[in-house]
Amino acid sequence: MTAPETPTAAPPPPPAHGWRWGRVWLGVWLLALAVWMVGSAGAWAERRDIDARRAALQSALEMHAQWLRGVTGQYAALPTVVGQQDEVLHLLSQPGDSDQRDRINRYLEAIGQKAGATALYLMDGQGLTLAASNWRTADSFVGQRYGRRPYFVQAMAGGTGLFYGVGITTSKPGLFIAEPIRQDGRVIGVVAVKVALDSLADSWARSPEPVLLRDERGVSILATHAAWRFRPTRVLSAAEQRWLRDSQAYGPVAPLVALPWAASPGPQPGDLWVRTELGGQPRSFLARESRMPEFGWTLTALSSRDDILQTRHAAWAMATLALAVLGLGALHWRLRARRDAEQREARAALEQRVQDRTRELRDAHAFRHAMEESLLVGMRARDLQGRIIYVNRALCEMVGFEAHELLGRQPPYPYWHPDDLERHWSESNAGLQGQAEPTGYESRVRHRDGHDVITMVYTAALIDAEGVQRGWMSSVVDITEQRRTDDRQRAQEAQLQRSARLAGLGEMASTLAHELNQPLMALSNYAAAANALVHVGPQQLLVESLVDIQAQAQRASEIVRRIRGLVRPGRHPEERFAVADLLASVLRWLQPELQARRARVHSHLPADLPLLHADRVLLEQVLLNLLLNALQSIDDQPAPRRLIDVTARVGDDGHLHLGVADRGPGVAPEHAAHLFDAFFTTKAEGLGLGLKICRSAIESQGGALHWHPRPGGGAVFEFNLPLQR
Repeated sequence: MTAPETPTAAPPPPPAHGWRWGRVWLGVWLLALAVWMVGSAGAWAERRDIDARRAALQSALEMHAQWLRGVTGQYAALPTVVGQQDEVLHLLSQPGDSDQRDRINRYLEAIGQKAGATALYLMDGQGLTLAASNWRTADSFVGQRYGRRPYFVQAMAGGTGLFYGVGITTSKPGLFIAEPIRQDGRVIGVVAVKVALDSLADSWARSPEPVLLRDERGVSILATHAAWRFRPTRVLSAAEQRWLRDSQAYGPVAPLVALPWAASPGPQPGDLWVRTELGGQPRSFLARESRMPEFGWTLTALSSRDDILQTRHAAWAMATLALAVLGLGALHWRLRARRDAEQREARAALEQRVQDRTRELRDAHAFRHAMEESLLVGMRARDLQGRIIYVNRALCEMVGFEAHELLGRQPPYPYWHPDDLERHWSESNAGLQGQAEPTGYESRVRHRDGHDVITMVYTAALIDAEGVQRGWMSSVVDITEQRRTDDRQRAQEAQLQRSARLAGLGEMASTLAHELNQPLMALSNYAAAANALVHVGPQQLLVESLVDIQAQAQRASEIVRRIRGLVRPGRHPEERFAVADLLASVLRWLQPELQARRARVHSHLPADLPLLHADRVLLEQVLLNLLLNALQSIDDQPAPRRLIDVTARVGDDGHLHLGVADRGPGVAPEHAAHLFDAFFTTKAEGLGLGLKICRSAIESQGGALHWHPRPGGGAVFEFNLPLQR
């Protein structure tokens, strides 16, 4: 008989307290994960913000450094050009010549006004200012001594003086650029230019983020905040304080008090954390520096660390909100799992959740709309057919139309510029076809009130949540002011470059063009005559034309060599010749001009005139220029007055005097003082160099050239040369 089977006992249920502890540990783990995610989001947002600010700081440094180098480059050539003028050297050698000082004062005044410099001035070897562009003002530099100024010391040592500081005379800051003036290998004086950097200072004053420019001693010479200017970022030594006091680099100030400035390494190489004070309050900044070794300056751009911390806090808040939304989603899923058992309660809870989510979405939409409306960049969305479906407030203000006037509009849009319609159509079609420039394109639009607005437009595809393209989104940036600034700077640079070119090369090039024009014209005439004589003329005349061509070519070469001699003073080749032969040669070259103008030349030369001992080529050029000027002055005169008289005599001073007199309209009183100035002319196509060259040539031969009115109308130009040399 088999024993009955004993039933198997069921496993005991898990203890309730074990399940509760499991839920507690799960909650702790989820909370730790949430805290880690929020902290990571804040750290990520902080890194992103620091990266963006670092790029902005670096861009600002490059922009400011380029501007500073551009200003220095614009004015660097000005002292050199001025220092090469013969009149400046003459004043340095004879500082007591008051007439010469007046001429230099006016010259510096004219050059300074054209270049836009604050002051342009000349100093002797001891730092005494002999002439200045501000000689008319109450705070003129003339008579002031600047021997201890850093830029003067640097220039007297043979280098370029470059310094930013406060002027001793005007107590106004500026950038000083100085160049030495050399004679026979030694420095005999200094020319300096002072340039105000007010536009840069004003721009920095309006900057929301601080910018600082320090010299080699750490003294802040330019800064966004006025309280930082002319204060060092470290404690200066007694020797440095003494140097500042003696040189008065930043004015007659007491020992400079250092800023509360502490810098430590930042998150990446090149970054700095700077602690200082602003408005009496401690502040912390992210900073980057750019050294300008050619000037001894250090440029520092700063960005508030408080804003970075606010970015991190905002990221924490957003991450917390996102986790809360995830938590709400999980709770909603759980409620749906219990829907059958608690349907009515769940429905009510669900409706409450829907209301909460609707409110959140409404708030989010309102926040997004407010954010888009607060943007300074214009936003415009179009559908695939080009119809405007969205604009923000910035775009409306940019073009002057309200949103309801733009929504639903198709090309042409009301703000398209009437002069650029063809271009607008091309750009619009390219954008709708996905062929817009990825780097953006410049577009000129017309504001509703009639003024032009220059914009940069960037276009990208508008993709919806399902990944389907619904149109095109464009960002529109107003660059009108930037364009005006660029145009002004380009105009200033072009003007300065033109002045430098004219001062450095213009006179030599123009002199060659002026002087070579005459032999080259003669070459052309002789060549034409020779060409005609090849076939029909006598061979003797052909030979004479070829000989004349060779003579004129040799004369052109001699002119180039003589002009080089005027630039590099030295001994000129001299020969003995008769004045009558000199006049005959010139009249032979002028014969076509005399016939064309139906003019006559009468010579009044005594038979017993002594021979001249001088440079014949230079005197031929002088006499040719004077006769050509006389011919041009009598063009409008009746036939009896188209007469030029050439006279010669030996004066009591032992000089031979040769004069060219015409019966033209004469010289206007307002032009008389400038007849011999370089580039002064009353002719529509003249260079204004003829009389200047003639005077230089005569003076190089030991003589003088002057003019006086002719009785009965006209002018007389007369030069004299010594007979014994």
